[in-house]
Amino acid sequence: MNLSMENGRRRMSASRVLLGVVASVALLGACGGENGEGTGPIAPGLDQELTALLEAEGVRPVEKPAAQDPGLVELGQLLFFEKELSGRRNIACSTCHHPMLGSADGQSQSRGQGATGLGPQRVHGDKSLFLARNTLSIWNRGVKGWDTMFWDGRLGGNPTDGYISPAGDDTPQDFSNALAAFFIIPITPDEEMRGFPGELDVKGNMNEMADLTNDDFAKIWPLVVARAMAIPFYKDALLAAFPGKTEADINVVHLAEATAAFMTDAFTALDTPFDRYLAGNHGAMSDAQKRGALLFYGRANCGSCHTGALQTDFGFHNVAAPQVGTGKGDEAPLDYGRGRITLKEEDRFKFRTPSLRNIELEGPWMHNGAYANLEDTVRHHLDPEAYLKAYDDKQVEPELWGTYQSSEETRKLLLASIDPLLKVEGARLTDAEVSDLMAFLSALTDPATLNQLYLIPDSLPSGLSLDD
Repeated sequence: MNLSMENGRRRMSASRVLLGVVASVALLGACGGENGEGTGPIAPGLDQELTALLEAEGVRPVEKPAAQDPGLVELGQLLFFEKELSGRRNIACSTCHHPMLGSADGQSQSRGQGATGLGPQRVHGDKSLFLARNTLSIWNRGVKGWDTMFWDGRLGGNPTDGYISPAGDDTPQDFSNALAAFFIIPITPDEEMRGFPGELDVKGNMNEMADLTNDDFAKIWPLVVARAMAIPFYKDALLAAFPGKTEADINVVHLAEATAAFMTDAFTALDTPFDRYLAGNHGAMSDAQKRGALLFYGRANCGSCHTGALQTDFGFHNVAAPQVGTGKGDEAPLDYGRGRITLKEEDRFKFRTPSLRNIELEGPWMHNGAYANLEDTVRHHLDPEAYLKAYDDKQVEPELWGTYQSSEETRKLLLASIDPLLKVEGARLTDAEVSDLMAFLSALTDPATLNQLYLIPDSLPSGLSLDD
């Protein structure tokens, strides 16, 4: 196997994101035609083999979420971009989940509260810190059954089973889905949206949330709601969106439901070449993509964890990702992942299986953005030991260079508990087969999401800037 990472040793730049989008457009056009109808010959034998495998693996079309209420979507769109909800009025949900950055932020690890700029161009301020992990995209989070959020699964649930979160017993239980519940977490920590003590907001005012702690969930949420309700437009829109509620009734759940309605409407991406293929259009994917799908759900064993049509089992696995970056908590510079939540040694270094929908658009990859190149990420899964030894941290943000935990002890620790589903036989794939795998991943990109500039509102009711 060629272990060169020459194409992955550069920090991701805004221009690279744009080039990736352009390349995706070209590839999708070559594979599926303007209307998803294949422009090349169909290979009956290949289609027969693939459709049989997909049936055996239970890979069926994904049920799209129900249509969202337009008024709630419009309100949620504004709240998604609204910096008024942050302690210093300087950061919004969109800062880390931007429509033009694959619904993430294009950084290995996000720069949080106090940083300025957007995506790879974001720079630290006086007190800003790197958040411990790579920002996950929010594609398809409104799909039924998506009940687990964050890399470590610290938040999740559904209306039937209830919800869990770091807020413990204070966690509201009347969310419609886990995507709505997701809203309550980023607005709480000081390093994310709430802000640090002693810092003024962008208007020169004191931040009334700053002296609370990260555990004061039930005290922080009403202050965020009060910020929204103090703006006449939001007050009127919230009361209109939730008939029968009074001003005193409006709480963080209502802001969350509106924002989730927007995210479901904006970031559902289920019209890919692969979706069209599952719906019966065998011309929607190229032969290379079909061969890649056969490998993905077959010999390469990717489908063992990246199961089903969304390519995730929603479970947690140790894939021996390079331990690079800040790390998290007491074990820093390591990150125990799921083990931090369960406190079980056997869960250390496990992270939730990400869906691979629109995976081309949301690099860098891995829980800490360790890889700036998607093919390197794939090849790491095929031969983790070799890629750990060859890893070069010059592909993460320059401030994080030199943080790779490259010792033999750390490698042995990661590899000793690596998930057995990560079959070493995959390392014997040829370069041509890896190329086919990459072609299949391109078939998971929804062309309608390649340019979502239209999602950015012209202005905000608060009058705050949309620029980061």
